[in-house]
Amino acid sequence: MLETLNKMCTISDLAKEVFEIEAKSVLKLKERVGADFEKAIEILYNCRGRVIITGMGKSGHIGRKIAATLSSTGTPSYFLHPAESTHGDSGLITRDDVVVAISNSGETAELLNLLPLIERFGVPMIAMTGKMNSTLAQKSDVTIDISVDKEACPLGKAPTASTTATLAMGDAMAICLLKKRGFTEEDFLMFHPSGALGKGVLYKVSDLMITGDRLPIINAAKSFHDTIQFISDKKLGCAIIVDDSGSMLGVLTDGDIRRTLLKYDSTANLLARDVMTQDPKVVQASDLAAKALHIMEKHSITSLVVCDSFKKPIGLVHIHDLLKKGIA
Repeated sequence: MLETLNKMCTISDLAKEVFEIEAKSVLKLKERVGADFEKAIEILYNCRGRVIITGMGKSGHIGRKIAATLSSTGTPSYFLHPAESTHGDSGLITRDDVVVAISNSGETAELLNLLPLIERFGVPMIAMTGKMNSTLAQKSDVTIDISVDKEACPLGKAPTASTTATLAMGDAMAICLLKKRGFTEEDFLMFHPSGALGKGVLYKVSDLMITGDRLPIINAAKSFHDTIQFISDKKLGCAIIVDDSGSMLGVLTDGDIRRTLLKYDSTANLLARDVMTQDPKVVQASDLAAKALHIMEKHSITSLVVCDSFKKPIGLVHIHDLLKKGIA
């Protein structure tokens, strides 16, 4: 890296080299996912208390993010500052917890000062370190190797590739636990009630759909002209076409009307069933509103009929209503 810098590489070249070094460091982690990683996941999964993440300096900053990611995906976690831990904060740790200690060197004094307490409580400890023969590694129940060949810093000093690798390993642990716990989109509602993530799961189709007398339901035997007037009166841009039993046969949209007028010289004898779109896309009332929006965007449509298990229309959800609620 220094050699490259000495050759007066451009800023863009240097940035690209940083990306390459850090990307390679992350990809090398794939080789280390094995028995130790799986053992760490089992320990975290079976934790009856909370996961306590601790680390000093840059490792501490990464630890805070890992704790936040774990907490938001179903694994309650806290960050414990190792320097503060010896001044009373170690009371945060209980016998039901698991400690994840992060130190690239594995010899961080503040972390090692925590070891007597961890051992006295019999708390399982997972080490994330770049030195597999370090004191921290030797004292841990399982060690995750986060070592890198070199830092992206041209001086080889500032934690760069090593912190990126640590963060990626933490993300991998969080996602594996998410999957193992069966954590679903709905579970995000509990942890992300605000912002874009929360809005996507806060609403179900049943919360936003049009129901009752506002539903534009019309019999398939109605004339094309009557159906156009019906659509105009309902002001929803479509009609739900049903048979005599009330089961949905199709929909008639503004687009269908335009296509019909272009196709036929005379529409006087046409019925709704003759020009409707058959087997339209539908959603269930229990579906997430975000799913309905995805279907609309994928198929370039502005509304979806909500049907029950007997194919009877019970609602209509419109893209404008989703967007007004901030569904994304």
